[in-house]
Amino acid sequence: MQNCLNLRVAMSKIANHLTLRTFVIAVLILLAGSGFAATEAPELKQLRDQLNNAQDAEDKPAIAELSQRIVAMAPNDSNTWETLAQTQLESEELDGLERTLDAWQKAFKKPPAAIEDFRAQLCFKRKDYPCAEKHWLAFIAAKPPRADIATGYDNLAELAAAQSRWADHAAYRAKAIAAKDTAARRVLHAVALLRLHNWDAAYADMAKANKMDPTDAQVKEWVPQFERLQKFLPQIKALDAQIAKSPNDPAVAGPLLQRARVFVLADRPLLAIEDAERAFKLQPASMQARIQLAGALLDAGQTEDAAKLEVDRYLRRGEDKHVSDEALRELGSLDARLSANPRDVDALVGRAEILRELRQFTLALADANAALAINDKSARAHFEAAQDLDGLDRQKEALSHARIATELDPHDSKMWFFRGVLQRQRADFVDAVASQTRSIEISESLAALNEREQCQRRIGKTAEADADLQRIRQLAPQKK
Repeated sequence: MQNCLNLRVAMSKIANHLTLRTFVIAVLILLAGSGFAATEAPELKQLRDQLNNAQDAEDKPAIAELSQRIVAMAPNDSNTWETLAQTQLESEELDGLERTLDAWQKAFKKPPAAIEDFRAQLCFKRKDYPCAEKHWLAFIAAKPPRADIATGYDNLAELAAAQSRWADHAAYRAKAIAAKDTAARRVLHAVALLRLHNWDAAYADMAKANKMDPTDAQVKEWVPQFERLQKFLPQIKALDAQIAKSPNDPAVAGPLLQRARVFVLADRPLLAIEDAERAFKLQPASMQARIQLAGALLDAGQTEDAAKLEVDRYLRRGEDKHVSDEALRELGSLDARLSANPRDVDALVGRAEILRELRQFTLALADANAALAINDKSARAHFEAAQDLDGLDRQKEALSHARIATELDPHDSKMWFFRGVLQRQRADFVDAVASQTRSIEISESLAALNEREQCQRRIGKTAEADADLQRIRQLAPQKK
């Protein structure tokens, strides 16, 4: 019995000794750790102070460098990870951002939802839209604050718009409103509904936005635009009904172009582009559709897309900054003639003349050449080709066609006049005088007299030039 008691006492002493020893070791470890922390903290604090200064100075390279140093020492500092990622995103350092997001994700057992948001923005910058959509939906599924959910849906709406997914665009705008309703979001939803031609719902949303906050910047920007469009809605709705009856019939290109024209007049170029694109796909040979589409693209600032249609930014437009209705009607009429008879030389030349008047010399020359391919004895086609080539600064070729035109039709004063102008441009003053003389003999004009007077002076025929000048003054007394 005594032996048992002694054994218990001994064991108790051993246990107490071990407990004490464990306690001492733990204390030493804590003290060592606190000593290490004490040496680490000042360095971290210094880095954070430097980071704050860099942020105040908006020094992005310094912000990125200091943030990287801080997260290397404190990998659980999610705020600094976010600062680093945001800086790289704003600086377009996309490869660096990708590496940052990978490292940030590895630093946490449960990665912050913000990583999904940044991954989505990275994918969006790279135009990898399916990737961006996946990550923004994952960010929303993580249930961040409602304001962040609304922003996530705002971003998804922009993503859908970038892909011309207008139904999804409107749906995401609606979800953003459901997460956090604001006047600005109501306006954006209303604009999205315009793209779907859901006119009544769009105006209802705009009315709500205006009621919520008439001072909001988006409301103030868009209310006048909606008011302008409203004036054209009766025409638009009538055309909507007409188009809906046979949306894929090539014959519907006409109503589509009419509606596109209305949208242009209502200052809605994006809607006009959609209609003109549809019309052009239905009738790819239509020059009216091509010009209307290019005009709408230029209105929207999409000059590169217009150039793909061989229409340049010098497209002639009226004081209202639009191609004239008359020019469009004439193009449409000539398109119809050529649709019925593609070998109609007069229609090709007539269309080329309109295109030249619109300063679209490349397209005009193509039509003139098409006419010459059908009938190379057409003086009118050669004359048109000469004028188009002159517009493209190809005067040598232009003169060749002008000569042929005057040979085929030697009784046209305009052809002789233009031939003389081209000769004068090439410093062939003697022949220029002869051409202008032929023009004047057929039909006297001030333009031809002026040209001949200048050319005669260049070759020293002063008396003849003075006689022309006297005649000019008789025809135009105001000229001294």
